[in-house]
Amino acid sequence: MTLQDKINNIKSQFADAVKRLSLTKKEVSDIKNQFLGRKGSVAELFNEMKNLPPEDRSHAGKELNILKSELSTEIDNLLHSTADDSTSSPESSIDPTLPGDFIPVGSIHPIEKTIQEIKNIFGAIGFNSVYGPEIDDDYHNFEALNIPHHHPARDMQDTFYVADDVVLRTHTSNTQIHVMEEQQPPLRVIVPGRVYRNEAISVRSYCLFHQIEGLYVSQKVTFAEMKGTLEYFVKSFFGQNVKTRFRPSYFPFTEPSAEVDVSCIFCKGSGCKTCKQTGWLEILGCGMVDPDVFLKVGYDPEKWSGYAFGLGIERMTMLKYGIDDIRLFFNGDVRFLRQFR
Repeated sequence: MTLQDKINNIKSQFADAVKRLSLTKKEVSDIKNQFLGRKGSVAELFNEMKNLPPEDRSHAGKELNILKSELSTEIDNLLHSTADDSTSSPESSIDPTLPGDFIPVGSIHPIEKTIQEIKNIFGAIGFNSVYGPEIDDDYHNFEALNIPHHHPARDMQDTFYVADDVVLRTHTSNTQIHVMEEQQPPLRVIVPGRVYRNEAISVRSYCLFHQIEGLYVSQKVTFAEMKGTLEYFVKSFFGQNVKTRFRPSYFPFTEPSAEVDVSCIFCKGSGCKTCKQTGWLEILGCGMVDPDVFLKVGYDPEKWSGYAFGLGIERMTMLKYGIDDIRLFFNGDVRFLRQFR
């Protein structure tokens, strides 16, 4: 058999192999290896050239290179026109009627949910949200709020000191001083934000938590007006059936002052372990702004009056959702967070 006969035979075998293809790239790749691989049919013909007379080898080499070029072009065209195995194989083809892969969806943190809900409640009656510094000087965090260095109220707040006169704020009340220094009354604001206290971490306490401070300053503001505002908030947040009570209390920057309790949302006021059998749960502190605070920010206490209140976001969230451990808010457990989708 002459070299030309062998070349024609390879072309015929190649054409038959192509006819049997189901047009997958794997099959084309197998044919490429069969004919053009290192041990393929064309490579064998090149190896046989050593048996040819020297004068015939040049012509044979040209013919074999033409064959190799033609087969390579055919295979390249087939590779571009065939489908990928992953889409053409019956076993691995995509069925568009099947449900898609599940993609996990995140959720808003329960603390943020509570903050947004409280902001919406107070926003509906004209309170604007403002924000203040978490690192502040001693004056705005203590002195301007009637808490001088010798005041026993400082013992109630274990403070993180950044420097001698700079602290991590222990309450969002510091921002009411900043707001009153920068704005003239009347004003109506709430101040959500993080606060820090050097407390032991336990089921009920943490070294950082969130508060919302409220402040309203205008002319002839009354305690009764504050009481009505806070009762509106409590019923909007916990439901219309919740009862409230105001107990006399003491805060350095308000006078008179009160603490607000709500009827226990777990036992409906009948007494349980959560409310220590009293039927009531404390949720916030409030009072009329002390005239001395107005004097420190340049307000005339004879002309202006107002009230302030503050509540803990973690406590409100724990009560609303029945959470019994404050540490759950901060440990990043996705099993806990998924419950608030």
